[in-house]
Amino acid sequence: MSQTNDSHIDADLIAVAPSDEASDVEQSLSGESMPKRGLKIERRYTTSGLHPFDDVEWEHRSSVIYNEKGEAIFQQKAVEAPSSWSQLATDIIVSKYFRKAGVPETEQETSVRQVIHRVAHTIRQAGETLGGYFATPSDADAFEAELTNMLVTQTGAFNSPVWFNCGLYHQYGIKGSSGNSYWDFEKKGVAQTDNNYDHPQCSACFIQSVEDDLMSIFELAKNEARVFKYGSGTGSNFSKIRGRQEILSGGGTSSGLMSFLEVFDRGAGATKSGGTTRRAAKMVCLDMDHPEIVDFINWKMNEEKKVAALVVAGYSSDFNGEAYKTVSGQNSNNSVRITDEFMNAYLRGGKWDTKLRTTNEVCETFEVQDLMRQVSQAAWACADPGVQFDTTINN
Repeated sequence: MSQTNDSHIDADLIAVAPSDEASDVEQSLSGESMPKRGLKIERRYTTSGLHPFDDVEWEHRSSVIYNEKGEAIFQQKAVEAPSSWSQLATDIIVSKYFRKAGVPETEQETSVRQVIHRVAHTIRQAGETLGGYFATPSDADAFEAELTNMLVTQTGAFNSPVWFNCGLYHQYGIKGSSGNSYWDFEKKGVAQTDNNYDHPQCSACFIQSVEDDLMSIFELAKNEARVFKYGSGTGSNFSKIRGRQEILSGGGTSSGLMSFLEVFDRGAGATKSGGTTRRAAKMVCLDMDHPEIVDFINWKMNEEKKVAALVVAGYSSDFNGEAYKTVSGQNSNNSVRITDEFMNAYLRGGKWDTKLRTTNEVCETFEVQDLMRQVSQAAWACADPGVQFDTTINN
């Protein structure tokens, strides 16, 4: 989710002031007042009194993004960028991460300087506002300068939500909608913000749970939309949701997991992360004993067969074209959760039971090697599903 190069960040860049964390904890437990000690920041790549931008050669460029037909779908002229940056790096930051509305005087960001300043300066301000992060104002200056240097020289880079959201309110006064949660340090609890840019969403990925309940399912759909809107990704294990083979409390038969996954897939496809050209990032995983595991394994592969037929009929093969718009399963990375029990059964050439979610009774019995063959075939055909070795991960 972030753009980086092969350079590395020195792990010793940030040095903690004398008095280690353990002694602070001991003093706190013993009832003694804990000293207010912030970070001492050693300058490695910058010089006090010289702004990191002044060490960089700048130039003005145009940024243009073309589609597969050679048509310009995005263009911004007279963009200021470091001369050392490639055109691709420039196109990425301009098309995806430049703020396009609400910037004072210019309406939109026009320079890499603006983007890096709003991110680095806002993080520095947060450290000062929350208190105790920096030992002295000089250390805060050093932190901002070193971070600015890393970003402008591409020694390091943040994930997308930081570029999308960080500093829009604090530097430009831009306000977002309400509803995001944040930690209130004064009340020492979770609160909801009236301005999502005041407490910007800067994490790349969220793991969210879902229960076998209609309201829980659509609550997740709402929460996914909120995460997508501000440029982050989301992932869920949907294994608790009952399969189409199971009965509802009202007496009818469940529409099943796959029908709901199609709804989530459409939602992700309709949402452009951060309000830009970037698609939503979404992960779906399912345990191998789920009643609809076979349908899930072959979902994306079978949908792509429909695309192939439409392409033969004359529709475009472009991922954003009409053919792909008519099928489901294209907006998520899908994985199956595989236990040691399943793998041992595979090695023995044994059988595998899927279980009803409501009663834990056996739904269907399969040859394990046949299931694994289907996973391999689908992954070969369309790159999904991936595999997650559940037991190994949890151990």
